[in-house]
Amino acid sequence: MDASFHLLVLLMYLLCAAGFSTNCLKILPDSLEKIYVELGSDFTATCYLQEDSHYTSDDIEWTLDNISLPKHLYHKINATAVSVTFTVSRDMKGRLICCASKKSLSYEKPCLYGIFLEKGYPPLKPNNLTCLALQEEETISPNLQCFWDPVTRDPLLNTNYTLHADIGYNSLFVNFCTERLARNCTVNLVTFPFHLELKVWVSVSNALGSVRSDELVKEASSFAKPNAPNVRVLADVIYSTVMVEWKHCIVNSYLKLRQVIRYCQAGSSVWTEVPEDFTKTSIESFRLQGLQPYTLYHVQMRCIEMNNLSYWSDWSRNATNRTAEAKPASKPDLWRIIQSTGDSRNVTLIWKAPVKANGIILRYDLNVTMKNDSRFKEEVIISVDHNPHRPYQTYSMEMSARKIAFVEITAASSAGVSPKAALFIPLSNQDPSCVESLSWSLRDGQLWVEWVPSVPNHLRPSEYLLEWEKISPNDLQRDKHWQRVKANVTSTTLSGPFEPFKRYDISIYPIYTLHRQKYTQAGQPVTTAAYTQQGPPLEGPAAKVSKSKKTSAEVTWNEIPLNSQQGFITGYTIFYKTGNVEKSVTVDSDFRSWRLINLTSEREYMVHIMASTVAGSKNGTSFNFKTQKYADGEVEVIVVVVCLGFLFITVFILMLCLRKRETIKQLLWPQVPDPSVSSIAHWSPDFPVKADIPKEDVSVVEVDVFDGKSLSEEDKSVLPLKKDKYLSEEHSSGIGGSSCMSSPRHSVSDSDEGDSGQTTASTVQYSSVVASGYKGQTPNHQPPAFARSESTQPLLDCEEHPEHVHDSRNSYFKRAKGVELGGLVQEGEESNESSLTFCPMEEMSPIVEDPANPCYMRQQNGYRPQ
Repeated sequence: MDASFHLLVLLMYLLCAAGFSTNCLKILPDSLEKIYVELGSDFTATCYLQEDSHYTSDDIEWTLDNISLPKHLYHKINATAVSVTFTVSRDMKGRLICCASKKSLSYEKPCLYGIFLEKGYPPLKPNNLTCLALQEEETISPNLQCFWDPVTRDPLLNTNYTLHADIGYNSLFVNFCTERLARNCTVNLVTFPFHLELKVWVSVSNALGSVRSDELVKEASSFAKPNAPNVRVLADVIYSTVMVEWKHCIVNSYLKLRQVIRYCQAGSSVWTEVPEDFTKTSIESFRLQGLQPYTLYHVQMRCIEMNNLSYWSDWSRNATNRTAEAKPASKPDLWRIIQSTGDSRNVTLIWKAPVKANGIILRYDLNVTMKNDSRFKEEVIISVDHNPHRPYQTYSMEMSARKIAFVEITAASSAGVSPKAALFIPLSNQDPSCVESLSWSLRDGQLWVEWVPSVPNHLRPSEYLLEWEKISPNDLQRDKHWQRVKANVTSTTLSGPFEPFKRYDISIYPIYTLHRQKYTQAGQPVTTAAYTQQGPPLEGPAAKVSKSKKTSAEVTWNEIPLNSQQGFITGYTIFYKTGNVEKSVTVDSDFRSWRLINLTSEREYMVHIMASTVAGSKNGTSFNFKTQKYADGEVEVIVVVVCLGFLFITVFILMLCLRKRETIKQLLWPQVPDPSVSSIAHWSPDFPVKADIPKEDVSVVEVDVFDGKSLSEEDKSVLPLKKDKYLSEEHSSGIGGSSCMSSPRHSVSDSDEGDSGQTTASTVQYSSVVASGYKGQTPNHQPPAFARSESTQPLLDCEEHPEHVHDSRNSYFKRAKGVELGGLVQEGEESNESSLTFCPMEEMSPIVEDPANPCYMRQQNGYRPQ
């Protein structure tokens, strides 16, 4: 049962491998596995019917990847067989099926048979086959390593690589590479075949074919690669030589080798090879000559078979040693820094070790000789120990402006003394110059300087000296760097250390050789500032407003600190904003203040300043200011105009007052008639009155009157004289001007203070007498009606001074008989007995009313009816 079960499983596997199948048809070619086809080639398959099939060739149909193939690709072989031919493409998935079925209704089951196709390429010929055998211990390893280029195409089929090595005599060594895409393989030769011919090749095969590489046929030593020799370097007593010794690692009976030596100074990448002719023989030592004294050298070696058959070995590791010391071959590099202060100069001598020191410098011997106008000679000789930790050393001295100096310096080592460097320091105003300008630029990240020499004259420079230093406010002592170039050079690259975002001052000095070619003198320098790399400023300018006016403001700011600039300031941009309106103005880097104009008065502005370099910008802090309401002098103008206007008005009013003083006087202080001098005092029936005097309206002074009999003789004589005056003033004083129809009122004198004593400012009450008839008519004897006057005339003298009433009785008057009710005596008429008369009254006497003879009586307290 187990055997039958295994047979059933095998049949099922075969059916699955061949696809869907029945017993009625088959496909050729047929395989239980995949059938490999080449991309781009034509593939032909044939489908034939079995003998017991009920189908014919017309019922056969081909499908590839479930897609029916076109009928024109079919080829009918006979009644039971049909073939199909198509081109293999990349998009083909590889399942080819032949199907036989009836087109009409039939109960016959369709027949199916299929095969699986795998597309790909046949292998290509490997190229560049190389093989080598490395040295192991003192012989060559039997493992032959080979390398090649597989040269394949996609899609890649499973490919087999086989390495073959044949040394003849039926000795073929083969190794199969199991990698899918092998590029190297190793075959073991058991023993390396020295002095024998070795043939090597690679074969490649896959389901679509096989191919082999070209054969590599060489003498076996050609595949050998020896190890590098063991090398050491020994110092020699001669300062310009070293001894190189080595030992080969392989026996000469196997490989006879020759070697090559190369060397270089420590830190250099330029190697110098010793010619092969010097080392071609089988030697194991060699002396290198022409080397620099006290210099560290690296030495390397490699070897190859004498006839150049084998591979070159790798270079050996560095063998290092230093040559012996010699006396310095060059002089120290001497320079000076001069700082003038009044009549003296602070001279700092600086120097560097000789370029060709040829050993360790132990000390410097300095000799300074100073002379003045009187040829007084002063000499200073000092020795300064060498400090290997400083790039240069210094010596400072005070020197008068009227002195010259000759400086000489030498460097000494254990092997000897260097040549002498000499420098001449002239008077402070005798430095010549022959450089017009100096410029700089960046090239490949390095600082490149160029200068323009002046027109040649009788004194030409022997060389130029370039000096530079980093500018930093925090550095109390700046490091100086300098280098010398030849006189015919006008541009060079500065080799000193430079930091990014730092400013450097670069100066160029022409150097002249004087005094019989012994001393050098520096000319006037030309200086410029430079940056190796610029960046945006680290901080913005600190600004403020110094002068704020009505429509303008002056903004001032300080320069950004040098350490924060990080480049050359190209300009400043001032931003000022009020409300939502923002404006800006750009100014050059030389400005430290700017006046903003066209501002709005009494408005608050916010301002900040931006500093810019070629690499970026930085804003400063913002601040606020407010414009003024008035401009300068505007308040003063307003005050002056107001004052002048007030002064003008005042002067105008004064002049007007002077011109109208009488009118103003009458308005402010009206003239009040004096009843004592009034013509009414002479009013009597015997005194005629002019006919044109009004009769309707008479104002009568209400005063105390005396009887005519009580007047003295003098008073009686005066009365007629004053009558005309009183009559003439009746209308102007208001006596006759008061309306006869005015209603009675209380005057100012009606107050309660009237009895307590009135002053000259007290008023006298007047009344209007209304007549009951006209001229020519006899008035009736009814008492007249009185109306009070509104006059504020001052009181009479007797009212102001009642104690003198007896002395002033002549100022009282009474009305004579014959006067009409109208208050005036009419011509041709006689006074009525019932008309009004002035009645005398004793001082402080009670008032008695006589209806038959009413009169005006002095009132003590307010108005009293008469």
